[in-house]
Amino acid sequence: MRGVAPLVIGIASSPAERRRLARLLGGTEAYLIVSSVAQARTFLGVAGTPPVAPAAPTAPGGPVAGPATPPPADLSVDSDRRVLRWLDREVELTRLEHDLLRCLVGAPGQVWTYERLHLEVWGNVHLGRGSDMHSVVRRVRHKLARLDASASIHAVRGVGFRLAPV
Repeated sequence: MRGVAPLVIGIASSPAERRRLARLLGGTEAYLIVSSVAQARTFLGVAGTPPVAPAAPTAPGGPVAGPATPPPADLSVDSDRRVLRWLDREVELTRLEHDLLRCLVGAPGQVWTYERLHLEVWGNVHLGRGSDMHSVVRRVRHKLARLDASASIHAVRGVGFRLAPV
């Protein structure tokens, strides 16, 4: 297209990464740096969110088929208010907790690989360090327990996590 400058969109979760990305893109005519995929989608005005998980296993890094478990009854994530709801009780969620639960609740029983979760929740590539992900999972497990929900997050050693009945 003539007369239209290309727009480069960079996604970096930490301020240090965003500064580094800004230096790298400094010669670019137009660029936007955001902290998450969701923020980029909001800026671009893309309606809705992409599908969270396909029904069957996909390419490496995607959800892996797990036991067919129905969604826990009365367990839901309210994205408008960013809360986890179990029966008549609610607990507030951070952005990361919300995005993680949105993936897991949307595909109960399916194993989400570390790579796929990192891409969906943090908006970047998983580099093998799992402390950030395990910290969020630990907090969500505590919140599920506080609600006395009939589901928890189960670790699949060396692969990822899944939502499963307690």
